Amino acid sequence: MPGRLLRDLQQRWRRYKYRFVPWIALNLSHNPRTLRYVPDESRDKIISDEDVLGTLLKVFQALFINDLNKQSDILTVLPEPVKSKYEDLLSVQHLRVNHLEYRHQQQNTLQPEEILYKTLGFSVARAPSSLISAGKGVFVTKGLVPKDAVVSMYPGTVYQKYEPVFFQSIGNPFIFRCLDGVLIDGNDKGISKVVYRSCNGRDRLGPLKMSDSTWLTSEIHNPLAVGQYVNNCSNDKAANVCYQEFDVPAVFPIELKQYLPNIAYSYDKQSPLRCVVLIALRDIKQGEELFSNYYTIVS
Repeated sequence: MPGRLLRDLQQRWRRYKYRFVPWIALNLSHNPRTLRYVPDESRDKIISDEDVLGTLLKVFQALFINDLNKQSDILTVLPEPVKSKYEDLLSVQHLRVNHLEYRHQQQNTLQPEEILYKTLGFSVARAPSSLISAGKGVFVTKGLVPKDAVVSMYPGTVYQKYEPVFFQSIGNPFIFRCLDGVLIDGNDKGISKVVYRSCNGRDRLGPLKMSDSTWLTSEIHNPLAVGQYVNNCSNDKAANVCYQEFDVPAVFPIELKQYLPNIAYSYDKQSPLRCVVLIALRDIKQGEELFSNYYTIVS
């Protein structure tokens, strides 16, 4: 019995260590490829915020239009110019196909992964990691990820550095720390899941959702929201993606916020929502697993 328990603990540790910050820190000298040197915070950008925003809008708009026939409640509360834009798109769809073809199209709405592929030229998904005992990882399942592309997002509840996260952090390998001390809890189980769902319901405005909670389930509406399962690189597996912080601007379209996989722990109209995206450091081919360098050194 003790031997079985020990083996179980060892197996859990092998999976956990790839996201356990103290373990990574102690092994930095043996694995310099986990380091990313940043002279100052303002230069911690692989691509511009404008490029990140452009990519997210492109994907989210494609997801919204793909599901436009189920967005009627949202369309009714949008400003008239925005509503007219989407109604025009819907009218174009009706004109392009006859009634029977349109009904068939409704029944065969594309899956989010297919929308991602059609929009950016690649798709990503969770699968067992190629690292021994590392649990799940994230793979390019179709297409080619070009260098400097936004390849995924890190979902979760966003905590300011003064907000309580102790109980959520116990045994939790999915807490990401930003340069300014802001934390993102990307755990899709336990108390972390309960907290996110609670905040998601709190911020909803009628039919308008301020964030996406489907990343907590097996039916993910935003196919980019798998970044918490990207494993750290190792001596044998060099990093091919890195993290970049992104604050959602106030002008972000309200109808597309339903695809944002992050939500603030405390309701605060003044502070922009913090998101973290993963950027490709090189071209990444179909079938490759994503590996990140968790560490940023600021001098």
